[in-house]
Amino acid sequence: MQQILGTGLSGLVGSRIVELFENQYDFQNLDLTSGVDITKPEEIEQKISSSKAKHLIHLAAFTDVSRAWEQRNEGQESLCYKVNVVGTKNIARACKKHNKFLIHFSTDFVFDGEKTSPYTEEDKPHPIEWYGQTKLWAEEEVKNSGCYYTILRIAFPFKEKQSSKELEPNPKLDLVRKIKNKLEKGEELRMFFDQVITPTFIDDIAKAVDYCIKNNPIGTHHCVGSNPISPYDLASIIAEKFNLDKTLIKKTTIRQANQSGLRPRQIYMGLSNKKLEKDFGIKMKTPKEALETLKNQNI
Repeated sequence: MQQILGTGLSGLVGSRIVELFENQYDFQNLDLTSGVDITKPEEIEQKISSSKAKHLIHLAAFTDVSRAWEQRNEGQESLCYKVNVVGTKNIARACKKHNKFLIHFSTDFVFDGEKTSPYTEEDKPHPIEWYGQTKLWAEEEVKNSGCYYTILRIAFPFKEKQSSKELEPNPKLDLVRKIKNKLEKGEELRMFFDQVITPTFIDDIAKAVDYCIKNNPIGTHHCVGSNPISPYDLASIIAEKFNLDKTLIKKTTIRQANQSGLRPRQIYMGLSNKKLEKDFGIKMKTPKEALETLKNQNI
């Protein structure tokens, strides 16, 4: 069975990838849950140099956007910087040294949200907060390392329930699960209707990773769902699909949130997946299609 190295394989996206392909690949997880600190180059070097794997999936990241914003004045001393930038540098350099193909995960937060049509891979990144900035620097570390790589930018990944491979005792809920859980409890939801996001079905992300393992495509791709949508409309679709009370969903504006003095929020976060669909031959699901799949899976 083909060996695959990975970081973050116990998290939201990684655990589902392992669950879907555990009979096809032998996954070895390299992150804190397995006793490996990616910010320490000697630990990464030892694990990568001793592995027969030809691919490394790099998912581990500091992804709490609000906490990252609180760390912005700490600069390179911030945990967000150390994990996202230093950790990625260590991994990319080791992949170059030991001839591993790197599948690096990035984010829609590398863009500023000021565009009014879906961002493509040709658009110049311009992050407006600390998390996005560190993820952009991470992309640059990958490109500058000289290793063979694919960068997959993902956005608002979701699945309906916790995976059996998800090891965190208190896993971070994805946006779909947050919305569904609150509606099931009869709690009122206030959702942005003037923001655009690109929810992405994790099973589709997994298909793209499998393609990368088999074909080693070089470059950057937007690995996101089809049909960018507002959080308010997403919540409405969830309510309809799972027969929940749609009247609990109330409209609010992201512009009001941006006036609160807290971290800046991007308004338009639509990403185009046309390049990925053309190059990989994978049709990424719309939110409606993905939710229908989840409903049929009874999970």
